[in-house]
Amino acid sequence: MKTLDYLKQLAHGIALQFGPNCEVVIHDLTVEHLESSVAYIENGQISNRTIGDGPSHVVLEATKKDSNELEDRYRYLTRTKDGRILQSSTMYIRGKNNKIDYIFCVNYDITGLLAAESAVKSILATEVPSNKGDLPEKITQNVNDLLDDLIEQSVAMIGKPVALMTKDEKVAAINFLNDAGAFLITKSGDKVSNYFGISKYTLYSYIDVKKSDK
Repeated sequence: MKTLDYLKQLAHGIALQFGPNCEVVIHDLTVEHLESSVAYIENGQISNRTIGDGPSHVVLEATKKDSNELEDRYRYLTRTKDGRILQSSTMYIRGKNNKIDYIFCVNYDITGLLAAESAVKSILATEVPSNKGDLPEKITQNVNDLLDDLIEQSVAMIGKPVALMTKDEKVAAINFLNDAGAFLITKSGDKVSNYFGISKYTLYSYIDVKKSDK
């Protein structure tokens, strides 16, 4: 049985076992265009995603980082665009040379359970703390949402609106986007340069500034 077929069978079984509050997503990193990385999804109504939708943060991270540095994550918090809180787990499925071919994600909607947190505290406890403090990660539906979210994060990191940023602060914000994999998204350079009020030539020169400092 092919790996993807096996993962689809596993996803279907997990979704049936845990019911309609359990979303299971398979991202295919073997495809040519990651803008359509969602290869299979069960209970997609939770995040409003369907097959063919774009990547999430974990996909960009897997594409950008050395695969040897990535470890499976279990029972961390994420949130959907409409504000639902999910308890999520992410598993990296590797192929030849330890290359990540698929990402298998389980997202359980705990929004209703939060109202009775004291009664189900053991269920809601997170095993691994998020690297971004107590704020759940956003689950994005498409590449435009993902890029918007990354831009918001870059501005929040600087702590002031673009109009008040110095050149050095813009350099820092843009290199945050580069490190996060934002420029792997098609035509992201146009959107980022327009957002920061600079030319595309200046945009890439800001990235080169960091490289020359190494």
